[in-house]
Amino acid sequence: MHIIVSIKSVVTEAPRGEIVRTADKSVLNPFDRPALEVALQLKETHGGSVTALSMGPPTAEASLREALAAGADRAVLLCDPALAGSDTLATATALSAGAQYLSPFDLMLFGTRTADSDTGQVGPQTAVLLGLPMVTGTTRIDGPPDRLIVERKVDGFEERYEVATPATLTIHPSAAVPRDPSLGGLASAFDDMPVETISIAQMGLDPSLVGDAGSPTRVLSIKPVKRKRTCQWIEGTPVMQADALVRQLVDKGLIG
Repeated sequence: MHIIVSIKSVVTEAPRGEIVRTADKSVLNPFDRPALEVALQLKETHGGSVTALSMGPPTAEASLREALAAGADRAVLLCDPALAGSDTLATATALSAGAQYLSPFDLMLFGTRTADSDTGQVGPQTAVLLGLPMVTGTTRIDGPPDRLIVERKVDGFEERYEVATPATLTIHPSAAVPRDPSLGGLASAFDDMPVETISIAQMGLDPSLVGDAGSPTRVLSIKPVKRKRTCQWIEGTPVMQADALVRQLVDKGLIG
């Protein structure tokens, strides 16, 4: 099997103004780690290779090297000034072009969401652009490589699908516990293994379809939320606490 895992280098704190992804404020998206682990387990079961694919500035290389340290065979970074400002649709457009550039493949895996923007849209949008089947929130994968049995749990139901490959899946965080890379793996990934950088020209991608030009949505501002709520402890026995709470609610006019 050839499995592509889409990963993202996410910002660790809300920026004030334009998002600038620097190495000291970026980490591998935690929701992508289970997807990478599932890909590695499938490789160990069926053989083949795992390619980690990301879109971002050069600082995103660090997250790709983490994937290499964990066991990915290849790391590819879609990096081009024209990609700056991409919303989820423009990002999916770039990732679908990247997947086609890396074809053929059997599976393309995504995390369910990202820790910074938290939309959960890129995986399904990429699947639509590729014209491939998609199952979201996958918790288990079984079966032969050409026709997988995929499970997910949603709204109190457990669903099972038969999925012909090539296909795309988003992986629920409960699907796998990510492995810890060894020190030797980290040293090899950061010192010896290459990260390939691909431009939009190499993918044959029209600049008008990505970046600000290809984004129908704009982030107008991002700022930390100011929390105004405070917590008040009511002391005493349960009866005393209940009486004090009722008095406060009556005094505030919340109950009659």
